[in-house]
Amino acid sequence: MSWIDWIIVTIPLLVVLFIGMKSQKYVRSVADFLAAGRVAGRYVLCVAGAEAGMGLISLVAVWEQYYMVGFAIGFWSTIAAPLGLLMSLTGYCTYRFRETRAMTMGQFFEIRYNRAFRIFAAILQSLSGVINYAIFPAVGARCMMYFLDLPVHFYVGGWKFSTFGLLMLMFLGVAVFIVTMGGQITIMVTDCVQGLLSYPFYAIIVAYIIYRFSWNGEIIPSLLDRPEGKSMLNPYDVSKLSTFNLFYVFVGIFSSVFNRMAWSGSQGYNAAARNAHEQKMGALLGTWRSGFSNMMYVLLAVAAFTFMTHIDFRKYANSIHQQLTRKTAEEIIHEKRFDSIRPDVNAMVATGEVTPKMKEILGKTGKFDLSKPLEPSQYSDAAKAAVATVDKGKAGTMGTIYHQMLVPVAIREMLPIGLTGVLCALMIFLMISTDTTYMHSWGSIIVQDIILPFRKEPFTPKQQLTLLRCIIAGVAVFAFLFSFFFAQMDYILMFFAITGAIWLGGAGPVIVLGLYWKRGTTAGAFAALGSGSLLAVSGIVCQQTWAKYLYPALEKHGLTEGIGWFLRKVSGPFHPYVIWEMNPDKFPINSQEIYFIAMLTAISLYVIISLITCRKPFNMEKMLHRGIYADSETKPRIPWSFKSAFSKIIGIDANYTKGDKILAWSVFLWSFGYGFCLCFIGIIIWNAFYRWPAEWWAIKFRITAVLVPGLVAIVSTIWFTIGGSVDLYRLFKALASKKDDFSDDGRVRKTLETKE
Repeated sequence: MSWIDWIIVTIPLLVVLFIGMKSQKYVRSVADFLAAGRVAGRYVLCVAGAEAGMGLISLVAVWEQYYMVGFAIGFWSTIAAPLGLLMSLTGYCTYRFRETRAMTMGQFFEIRYNRAFRIFAAILQSLSGVINYAIFPAVGARCMMYFLDLPVHFYVGGWKFSTFGLLMLMFLGVAVFIVTMGGQITIMVTDCVQGLLSYPFYAIIVAYIIYRFSWNGEIIPSLLDRPEGKSMLNPYDVSKLSTFNLFYVFVGIFSSVFNRMAWSGSQGYNAAARNAHEQKMGALLGTWRSGFSNMMYVLLAVAAFTFMTHIDFRKYANSIHQQLTRKTAEEIIHEKRFDSIRPDVNAMVATGEVTPKMKEILGKTGKFDLSKPLEPSQYSDAAKAAVATVDKGKAGTMGTIYHQMLVPVAIREMLPIGLTGVLCALMIFLMISTDTTYMHSWGSIIVQDIILPFRKEPFTPKQQLTLLRCIIAGVAVFAFLFSFFFAQMDYILMFFAITGAIWLGGAGPVIVLGLYWKRGTTAGAFAALGSGSLLAVSGIVCQQTWAKYLYPALEKHGLTEGIGWFLRKVSGPFHPYVIWEMNPDKFPINSQEIYFIAMLTAISLYVIISLITCRKPFNMEKMLHRGIYADSETKPRIPWSFKSAFSKIIGIDANYTKGDKILAWSVFLWSFGYGFCLCFIGIIIWNAFYRWPAEWWAIKFRITAVLVPGLVAIVSTIWFTIGGSVDLYRLFKALASKKDDFSDDGRVRKTLETKE
């Protein structure tokens, strides 16, 4: 990068750190550290939550997905629009959770079930969350290393150091500094400031992509050049997609309903609002907050695909393939045990020469035409084949890194001076915001829901804050070590699915049904959570040991053919979307499929065992502070009637101002009317009578992914910049004037007695 780029990166980062340091003085109690004093407004929640929720690792995952499948699969996700709309408008789960006044999910579990379940759940939740988060530093640091084209290693006084490790230390250090300064207050403030600074950056990059690439001349021809069944534009031609397919979409929709609020990566935000209504409105604003950000994420991936596949950019694509293969090889085969193949791989990458040894290796695979020189796009597969002769696991890791870093490297070559710095600043913002939020969430769960319930005598506020800071720093240390030594073998989104399933596989019913079903029991909760976790852990073990241990053992005992036949028979009814076939390199059942099996098992066990063991319905009114248990904080509810029915369905209640009602209706008309009825149902009906050609889909996606979102983004960028700035000022005033409740530390006190 040039000096201009470094200035663009440095100044916003210093502004964020300065404001974060200034906000530290408002941290006086445990509630301040864990939930920002419970005084946050809707715009701060919305802007900061968006920044925290979309980390750099998520951006790389989106690039990885869109580079593979384009727009087509995303069309079918629209079927979930009414569900998402209904959940946002009604405050599904989030509203009731805020009514419980629990600070953490574990505190809710103790209220709804018992203390033993709170501890059991917290152990699984923190284990799942910490492992899930632990690859964030790796993907983020590696993305920065490849994007900035930094060397894999550097030397100081004759000592060899890892650039990858140094970058992780630097970014984790900044994140630990921010989160330990003031917990959720400094996290929310810095995330909000980063979000506000990012809005114009997103707009600039979107404008450049639209200017740089011709939609009809370059982008669409590239997206159209796909084999049958793997279309990037036509949703009716995706039957041969193997990973990000229709089953992947279906599981995502199913999970969004049954695992609502289950993921606590942003736990501090769930309890930070000044009341349940403000929490609900912050979520509702999320429909409009994305602005240019989502456009930038998708357009960069599509532009990178065009840059790598269109004939006009062939020389750049060849250079990128060569650079990327060289760097991934340097990162993977630097160990002494790869000495036998290193010269051959290096020669191939540097000059295109295929040595006699490489010819022998490639000839055994049967995947290469050795009668002609290798194309640069084949270098990576050839290098993987060579690495596999020494270590199949490392070969898989090399392939994973190559595909993850392809888009960042292509983008680096696409962007001019100035915009490289803009994107680098955005990437750093995304990485730090998610690091701080996740460290805070998982560290606070360990303290609040595992350590705290075991204490007979409560901590003093100072002791509790010190312990929170120490455990959060410990999460960062674990993440560094895990990221440095763990070899990721799957797509990022697949890794998220399987590690998240340790918790999410069984958490959904214990939260959703715990909030809405009075007959749910502790026994049912234990069964659901335990079964989901067991299935997920088994899946992780199988995936990580398959190529090196499990498959060779099955092959040795002659079991591969029989198990392969069984897997094909079981998955047969679900072809072509679920295909289980024996493979020596990869476990037959992917992460999303394991996740779905775990969820179905957990829901079934929760319902069945609860029905068997329920002796007395749970007192939901008491937990939600309703009816005879209402107090001054409880707001009146609109009764059901013919006149109020539709307002109730879209979530309008007595707390809504005129502006709130306008917002609710705007979200309903936009999401349901435009997004679902017109752009989904209308197109489905049309295609039932006349099937659109791929070119028509290109026009459709230009309108729905570029033109209309672009107009909305202009308005929302101005809207949220003003609203976020004003609300941030109000947050500081509220923090300065609020009365501290030092007893609000996450413990469950039996203070609500039944009123006669």
